[in-house]
Amino acid sequence: MNVVHLTPILNVSSLDESFGWFEKLGWKRGWAYGEPPTFGMVSCGKCQIFLCKGAQGSRGGPAPQHAGDEDTGGVWMSWWVGSPAEVDEAHALALRHGLTVTWPPTDEPWGVRECHIRHPDGHTFRISAGNEKE
Repeated sequence: MNVVHLTPILNVSSLDESFGWFEKLGWKRGWAYGEPPTFGMVSCGKCQIFLCKGAQGSRGGPAPQHAGDEDTGGVWMSWWVGSPAEVDEAHALALRHGLTVTWPPTDEPWGVRECHIRHPDGHTFRISAGNEKE
């Protein structure tokens, strides 16, 4: 087998609100399907995420008790950006738009700089870049 592309599907409570949330982080609305729409896609460069209102997958539950709490039930994903500075820029963008940051930009011992941003439906995105330090 040779997988040539992977597109995750997130269960969301509102397609329109999710489109808006992703747009605040620089993603673009791709398309929406249905009347009213219940399935759609956002993209950033060559990356895509499908959004499914109230189906396919699970949403998160209550807010985590601490930054590494996996008990939210939402999906965790890593977004890889080009540099540690871009991690800091994504964090600043999230704060500017009032998005939930659960972990500030941190140089991790495994050689990346990352921050965690949580979608309103409990999905957590680890925005990461290889750390340029040697």
